[in-house]
Amino acid sequence: MHARRVAPPPSHERVLDRKTVSTRLQPTVRRRARGFTDVLAIPPVLPTTTRGAPGYVTSLGPGTRARQRSAVPSLPVTARPFASLASRSRDICSAAAAAMSWCVYALLVACTCELISRTTAKTFVEDEMFWMSVGKSELNEALNVQINNRVAKNVILFIGDGMGPNTVTATRIYKHGESGRLNFEKFPHMGLLKTYSVNKQVPDAASSATAMFTGVKVNQKTIGLDANHNHNETTHCRSDNPRRRIGLESLATWAQAAGKNTGFVTNTRITDATPAALYARTSNRKWECNAAMPENVKDCKDIARQLIEEEPGRNFKVIMGGGKKSFNANNSSVTSKHFLDKHLCVRTDGKDLIKEWIEDKTSKNLSYQYLTNEKDMKSLDTENTEYILGIFSNGKMPMEYHRTSHMLDTPSLEFMTETALKVLSKNEKGFFLMVEGGLIDLAHHESKARLALDETVEFDKALNTSIQLLKQWNMLDDTLLIVTSDHANSLSINGYPKRGNNILDVAGKSQVDDVKYTTLTYSIGFAPDPIYRQFGTYVIRQDPTILKTTSHEYTQQVGIQEGTGVHSGSDVAVYAKGPMGHLFHSIHEQNYIAHVIAYATKIGPYQNGLNNNSTGIMTSNIYLICILISFFFIFNLK
Repeated sequence: MHARRVAPPPSHERVLDRKTVSTRLQPTVRRRARGFTDVLAIPPVLPTTTRGAPGYVTSLGPGTRARQRSAVPSLPVTARPFASLASRSRDICSAAAAAMSWCVYALLVACTCELISRTTAKTFVEDEMFWMSVGKSELNEALNVQINNRVAKNVILFIGDGMGPNTVTATRIYKHGESGRLNFEKFPHMGLLKTYSVNKQVPDAASSATAMFTGVKVNQKTIGLDANHNHNETTHCRSDNPRRRIGLESLATWAQAAGKNTGFVTNTRITDATPAALYARTSNRKWECNAAMPENVKDCKDIARQLIEEEPGRNFKVIMGGGKKSFNANNSSVTSKHFLDKHLCVRTDGKDLIKEWIEDKTSKNLSYQYLTNEKDMKSLDTENTEYILGIFSNGKMPMEYHRTSHMLDTPSLEFMTETALKVLSKNEKGFFLMVEGGLIDLAHHESKARLALDETVEFDKALNTSIQLLKQWNMLDDTLLIVTSDHANSLSINGYPKRGNNILDVAGKSQVDDVKYTTLTYSIGFAPDPIYRQFGTYVIRQDPTILKTTSHEYTQQVGIQEGTGVHSGSDVAVYAKGPMGHLFHSIHEQNYIAHVIAYATKIGPYQNGLNNNSTGIMTSNIYLICILISFFFIFNLK
């Protein structure tokens, strides 16, 4: 016996949208659809298939249009399970075929994009037309530089400690590639500074910072004292000396006398050589606290005491950095291997200089805040705070890589600079701020190039944040921005690596010892292990690639091993933007910086212009008196 056949209703066209497709899975919808031929039009995406119902055919295909199909009579009841199975098989095959098609399509698109990219890279050549265009662009930029002859209301002096020319070049490549530029390299004015001190060919930070901040070059390892004073002498602070504690005046002193707000930010100790040159006078840069001073210099105040107890130190509106142990040995901070500081001076006389600073501000009814961590800074009310003392570590502050990777609660150089500007910028007479990236030099002393480059990047970020804030406050045109370094280090950029090569990676292989070498090395400096090893009659250089040369903690190879890295005597660059920035235009003595700043702001020896240089006038008068005395003796002898 045959199963009864159900005649289909009259054929007609029916087009289903996406919503209908989803509802067709319900039995009630299937019953309504039984006996119809449905053609579903869908866009070319992976199709959503439905199980076919007995008595109708579902046709799915990318890009097909709905079209009328003739009604298909229902199958016998005994044949329906086989029809259902066949329908399911067809749906699965269709879905698999569609998925395969789209995989092939995606692969073709990816291959096409890669082909276009490679073809473009191969066909683009930095040819004559390209470099002529680059040269013309730079020429137009130079011709459009506007000379700003305004009196500078504000000054920000950025000091990258140890940021010599090779450090700048390596950081540029590290961050932006060979053709890129750091933010300060976009400044319109620049020059070179000769860094030697009075008695040394290669300077230290104490003598070079003193030159930049006072306008006078001095002897090595001395701060705030001219060349009449030698290292370790005590005559400048003896009680029987009529010139006791008389030394050089700094930019901070001149700015305070003009009524400006003053401050400094550093990520090393606030008593370290560079910031100390703003406020201290000492014949030994290491006398940061009493414990470092010999018994015969009790009449001299250590650097920390000078900052808190004497001018101009106690008048700073902003002091931020590390070095808490030099102010109060009982004060503790975060303990971490990254806070170990072999130059740290721990106070032993029982004085609490931080308490003295707080009592001084309280007695004068001044608004102040003492900060110890980043959390304190984030909650600081800069609008209602006049004075800030922020000491965030026992010794030097952690490097940026260590700070972020260990999630330490210490502020970045960028954040400290931003906070300092918000406090100092409230004075209508202007401000003077010194920002030191002090850990660049420290990384170089450890022969860790990547850490030095990271610190330079952070230094550049602090500069960029300053520029953005000044723009926001409409103060940029009245602010003289200067970026420079106190000295260079022995970092060198070697070999003939391909353009685009990782600056921290291998540059090539020596033709002499057949061993690879990195692009960055130090001519002289610290190395934890011997670079050369002897095997019988052979001396073999260690292959640097046995370690990861791009690691933050990788120590570069050095030509000559020393206990620590040493400085370089090369010139350093100075970059300037703002009022009188064009005065940096050639090769200058390093002390020239203080003269430009004083002249641009009309403070100190240049408060009435160039002819107000009292030192020059005094010197001229002395020469005149000497000439008159000479003539007097000559005529008397006759």
